[in-house]
Amino acid sequence: QVQLQESGPGLVKPSQTLSLTCSVSGASITTNTDYWAWIRQPPGKGLEWMGTIDARGSAYYNPSLVSRTSISRDTSKNQFTLQLRSVTPEDTAVYYCAREGISTTYDYWGQGTQATVSS
Repeated sequence: QVQLQESGPGLVKPSQTLSLTCSVSGASITTNTDYWAWIRQPPGKGLEWMGTIDARGSAYYNPSLVSRTSISRDTSKNQFTLQLRSVTPEDTAVYYCAREGISTTYDYWGQGTQATVSS
């Protein structure tokens, strides 16, 4: 059974960097057929894809966020990490990590973690 778990601070001040980690069990983040994504949902809005990292460690970003976003990984811990720089209150959202498997759908999701940007 594949499981994903997000972790990180619940509260971040404006202009700071939000860092979140997704811990994966039941699958390896180096499996060639799998992609690992960060997705967020601001209050009252729909889901927004932020970026994806593939099995080789190459990352792909939403063009609207590319200047502020970095996704990296630690293969020894089977984790991947999101960094969102220069946050504003508009970055307040529930942040999810998810796997895009061979079916090309997001077949496994973390439970989500609330991140609030406020002074």
